[in-house]
Amino acid sequence: MAPLMGLIIAAHGKRYDVELPDGAIISCVTRGKKSELACGDRVEIKLTGPNEGVVEDFLPRSSLLYRSNEYRKKLLAANVTQIIIVLAARPSYYPELLDRCLVAAQAENIRPLILLNKADLPETAEARDKLRLYEQLGYAVLPLCGKQDVAPLLPWLQGQTSVLVGQSGMGKSTLVNTLLPEAQAHTREISQALDSGKHTTTAARLYHLDASSHLIDSPGLQEFGLAHLTPDQIEYAFVEFRPFLGKCRFNDCKHLNEPDCALHAAVSRGAISEERLLCYHRVIDRPA
Repeated sequence: MAPLMGLIIAAHGKRYDVELPDGAIISCVTRGKKSELACGDRVEIKLTGPNEGVVEDFLPRSSLLYRSNEYRKKLLAANVTQIIIVLAARPSYYPELLDRCLVAAQAENIRPLILLNKADLPETAEARDKLRLYEQLGYAVLPLCGKQDVAPLLPWLQGQTSVLVGQSGMGKSTLVNTLLPEAQAHTREISQALDSGKHTTTAARLYHLDASSHLIDSPGLQEFGLAHLTPDQIEYAFVEFRPFLGKCRFNDCKHLNEPDCALHAAVSRGAISEERLLCYHRVIDRPA
C-alpha cells in the first residue's frame, strides 16, 4: 500500500496525531527510539491498524522553531510563518524570554508579532511603555484582551500558520478558546502566590482557522535555549546592531570592554539603547 500523506496536528512525546486530507485523525508512532518531528510537519504514514499508523518519512520544512541546550533540543513547531509571542502584565513576563524568542524567529526567518494580552489590567500601561522600544525597532506590538475581543488579531492570522509561544499564564489557551470556542482548550487560574501560571497546554496542537490560516498552541515556556545558534547569528538577530557589525577594531570583539567597539560607540551616540546591548549580553552569555 502506498504511503498516505498527512499533517501532524498534535505532538504527544513520541506519539503524533496525523490528519489525513479527508479529515481522518490517525494516531502514529515513529520507527526507532529517536523522534525528530513537530506539530505542523507534513509526513508520509503507513496504516498499521484502525486509526493507527507509523510515520515513514517527513517532507522538507520551510521553517522549524525549536529551543536547545548543550544536551538536547525541543521542537516546538514546523512550517510556521509567524510566531506570536504572548505577554501579559500579570503574571509578570520575563523580558529575556521575549528577546530569545525574537532571536529564534530571526534565525528561521519567521515573522514575529508581540501580543500584549490582558490589556484590561491596570498594570498593562507600564508593560506597554516597556514595549515601545521594540516598536521603535520595527517590531509589531498588539495589545488586546483575549477574553473580550480578539478582532484586532484576526488580520494578523489571515493566510498564516502561526504558533503561540510564551510563559504559562499569559493567556494562550484563552486566545484559542475565544478564536475557536469548539477547541475547548483547557484553562486554569493563575497561581497568585507564585506569580506564575499553571501549565494548561501539555502538547502542541494545530487548529484550522480557515483553509489558509492555521494556529498552533504550544506548552508554556519558562526558558528558551539558543545553543544551536552561533554568536554571529545571535548578534545579527539584534536588528539595530546590523549597521555596526564588522566595524569594531577586533574581528572577534565581544562588545564588552574592548577598545574601538562599534556597538559601544553607537550606544554613546544614542544609536543603540544601552538596555538592548545588555539584553544581547544576557542572551550571548547564556545561550542555553
